[in-house]
Amino acid sequence: MKNVLIPTKLESVAKEILVARNYKVTQDTKPLEELVKAYPETEVLIVRSEKVTPQIIDALPGLRLVVRAGAGYDTIDIKYARRKNVDVMNTPGANANAVAEEVVAMMLAAARHVVQGDVTTREGKWEKNKFMGTELTGKTVGILGMGNIGRLVAKRLEGFEMKFLVYDPILSADLAEKIGVKMATIEEIFSKSDYVSLHIPQTNETKGMVNKKLLGLMKPGACLINCARAGIINENDLREIRKEKKILFCNDVYPKDEAGAKTVADIADLMLPHLGASTVEANTTAAKRAAEQTIAYFEKGITNFVVNKGVPDGLDEKFQELAFVLTRLARCYLGPTTAPHQVETSFYGKLRQFGKWMQGPIVAGIAPEFDLYLDAADAEAFLKDRGIVFVNREPDDTKQYGEAMTIDLFEGTSTIKKVSVRGTIAENNLMISRVNDFEKLYLEPTGNNLFVEYKDQPGVIGKIASHLGKNKINIIDLRAPQSISGDKALAVIKTNVPVPEEMVREIKELVKADLTFNFIY
Repeated sequence: MKNVLIPTKLESVAKEILVARNYKVTQDTKPLEELVKAYPETEVLIVRSEKVTPQIIDALPGLRLVVRAGAGYDTIDIKYARRKNVDVMNTPGANANAVAEEVVAMMLAAARHVVQGDVTTREGKWEKNKFMGTELTGKTVGILGMGNIGRLVAKRLEGFEMKFLVYDPILSADLAEKIGVKMATIEEIFSKSDYVSLHIPQTNETKGMVNKKLLGLMKPGACLINCARAGIINENDLREIRKEKKILFCNDVYPKDEAGAKTVADIADLMLPHLGASTVEANTTAAKRAAEQTIAYFEKGITNFVVNKGVPDGLDEKFQELAFVLTRLARCYLGPTTAPHQVETSFYGKLRQFGKWMQGPIVAGIAPEFDLYLDAADAEAFLKDRGIVFVNREPDDTKQYGEAMTIDLFEGTSTIKKVSVRGTIAENNLMISRVNDFEKLYLEPTGNNLFVEYKDQPGVIGKIASHLGKNKINIIDLRAPQSISGDKALAVIKTNVPVPEEMVREIKELVKADLTFNFIY
């Protein structure tokens, strides 16, 4: 019998399922800090949005499992949990339909002035002419992120005969065609859509990404819907562009889920108190899955949804980090708007036995929304869901690379584009040893790295250095290998600050480069 503590208003089905399997369940809505003192024997903690801090974990010496009844788990200190040998699970997809339906509700409410019309009519006014609306039928919807929620948004809107433009970094063209959507760049989505719905995670790369540049591309009167994370949108930029373009803004997410003044109150046409997952059905599904996953974990050893898995004996965690960095670099080389259709890997030396432990980090390097702590089964399911093939090749150890790995990304159908990256660990540092035909790169990838690939000729590096110097950017390190064929050169310039994207484009034009991009890690 396991002791389970549910410190939240979770649907009763979770407790009922667990009690039926002889689990001892305590469900109470008192503050979690009080409950852990009252029930120190707790072995399983099932939470919604409660914060599971190191102090909470330390107060429960017998704790083995924390289950988040929902998808996001940023309120749980998963790294500390791992150090204490506590597994953390989530229940992904349980809330997806609820959020998708909320998006549709917001679109309709904004298009037909439902909220304002209700308020003024209750006041005794008759402002029929003021609230002339628009129809959804035939309009274009742009969806950023085609995970569970993004796909359901498209599916729920099919009945309105809308056109769909979507962006997802690893959605394959074949799968996009199958589900009836058209792949587009982020810029195309913002410039061509009547509605833009955000369904991407908040990461270092996506924080503030909906900025002045993208918002400035939107049609006058277009509608932006955020049911993802608050930090994705630059509020000040939206405030400025909204004055000019009269953009409608529907919002359900905030920096903190709490009462009080909201910074978007002056720019949001419709605000909800984070109701995306607040349906009876979503809560019931999340509760049911939390209970079922708990039982499967203890009775069958199923760990598919554990998000903070450790590593097996004999594997240095740095090699997982290396797999992530190599894949992310290959992804940058491929281009931000190009999705790979196949991934191939080779693990050399002792790493060959740990190939499956690298799949999670590799997929995380391709898709920011995938957590690198997830395992091979999760990674395989994620790739299959997006139509991407994964192949782990038999390594050729006669090459004597030692403990190294090669990761290749393939894109295209009639014309195949391949990016191949190899790396290892040297003196406890990540080391990128090859990119495509550029051998002996020996790049330590941390920091701000500017990649410039060009036709080999004298004076190119001098021009780049001069341009950086004029803009008060210092060069910390430089790697400049020549391709095996000798006709191409690669300059990887590590700088003291990130090179602005506009300057990256200037450098590409200045030296007539084939490829330029920032890699910041």
